[in-house]
Amino acid sequence: MHDQLYKRGISSPLLRCIDEDDVDYISREIHEGINGQHLGGRSLARKALRAGYYWPTMQQDAREHVKKCDKYQRHADMILAPPKELQTLSSPWPFSWWGMDILGPFTNGLHQCKFLIVGVDYFTKWVEAEDIPNISAETILRFFKKNILARFGIPQVVVTGNGTQFTNKYFQEFLAAIKTKQHFTSVEHPQTNGQAESANRVILRGLKRRLVEGKNKWVEELWSVLWAYRTTPHSTTGETPFRLTYGTEAVIPVEVEELTWRTRQPLSEEENDEAIREELDLVEELRTAASLHEASLKQKVAARHNLKVIAREFDVDSLVLRRNAKDSNHGKLAANWEGPYRIRAKTENGAYHLETLDGKQLPRTWNAKKLKQYYS
Repeated sequence: MHDQLYKRGISSPLLRCIDEDDVDYISREIHEGINGQHLGGRSLARKALRAGYYWPTMQQDAREHVKKCDKYQRHADMILAPPKELQTLSSPWPFSWWGMDILGPFTNGLHQCKFLIVGVDYFTKWVEAEDIPNISAETILRFFKKNILARFGIPQVVVTGNGTQFTNKYFQEFLAAIKTKQHFTSVEHPQTNGQAESANRVILRGLKRRLVEGKNKWVEELWSVLWAYRTTPHSTTGETPFRLTYGTEAVIPVEVEELTWRTRQPLSEEENDEAIREELDLVEELRTAASLHEASLKQKVAARHNLKVIAREFDVDSLVLRRNAKDSNHGKLAANWEGPYRIRAKTENGAYHLETLDGKQLPRTWNAKKLKQYYS
């Protein structure tokens, strides 16, 4: 018709058959032109069809066009499905693996302290925490020496965040000198240090509930929160951190007012020594049972997590977008993803080393959950 080929359609009487040379222009105009809104591939093909155009591979071409659109990729929805199966961390014995993290800043408290450094043992769930005025590497190292090293011995592994105080040369050299390995969490993926994050939530929640007014009193209330945490059965082990550490339960204030068998008829010094020795003989069995209880629970959690997995891996030298730490100045209009970046290397636990397109390396690793493939 008028030297133009048409196809008889169902949704429209006649569909104009488009040459291969015109496909790109029509797709680009509908997708990102003045009347476009960066539609998905399926919607792009349908809109072209409704406009009266047709070519044999229009759905496939529409998907390819959308997949390579820079703005569509940058403003794509966040990916909520985990990229790989859950890997749980377990300590082989008490005080072998420690997680460390920082909470704050808080309102200035006693001695101008406004930060909290937290250390948690992966096996017993015992928590050490101390209020500190600053988060310098020297302060963190002093806490490590006093609260972990001097009390519980040299750990095998310490899991930390990516803050400069943990990546500091002197802190790392000290760990290397005592043959302690340091594992870092992926950037913006604190779940890697789940034990410390869990302890942080409990401590923060406890402080909030005890400080209805006078928020600057948090330093004075910290020890009450720690005492409560250490003497409360942990959901994963079924035992209190105090008992897994010392082999017996601590006497808590309520037992002094409402007497229990321990406080009503306290043992003599000789009987108490004998009872403590018996408890210490049985503590290994207690710890083994707690470890098995935790392993069983972690298996159930991992099974639920793995049902949601949509496998996502990236090859070295491929291009990716990174989850955008949104600028508050852009508000709701900020892009969800930024980049592209090139994969420089990958680790065994689903984390990647990135670099910019001009070869500048980004510090530390990024978890696959924060990345998505970029097509150019």
